[in-house]
Amino acid sequence: MSSTARHAAWLRGRRAEALARLWLRMKGYRILAQDLRTPVGEIDLVVRRGRVVAFVEVKYRGAHEQALASISDRQRRRIERAAEFFLARNPGCADALLRFDGLLLAPGRLPRHLPDLWRP
Repeated sequence: MSSTARHAAWLRGRRAEALARLWLRMKGYRILAQDLRTPVGEIDLVVRRGRVVAFVEVKYRGAHEQALASISDRQRRRIERAAEFFLARNPGCADALLRFDGLLLAPGRLPRHLPDLWRP
């Protein structure tokens, strides 16, 4: 992949994450972290609504089905490790109900939020 194509993909990803943040805020979630990079993995969004803290993977593809299929088992494990890292450094989330969500984006379609998409 050329550097121009990589930059375009990175830009699409940033726009997708901005739309995801807006969508989740409209649903009543508070953004705790975005584009969180840890030594063990990264998380697109960490959000909270009430007692629920959700670790959200945002995917933008040509169709929602393609976006869902692009969340691999390996990626899920990295997100789970990054979530443990986040929780160890944020004791205020100790009483939270934890969830791993997906937020799928596709051109011309409304975002699709999949709460509790997987469990470790």
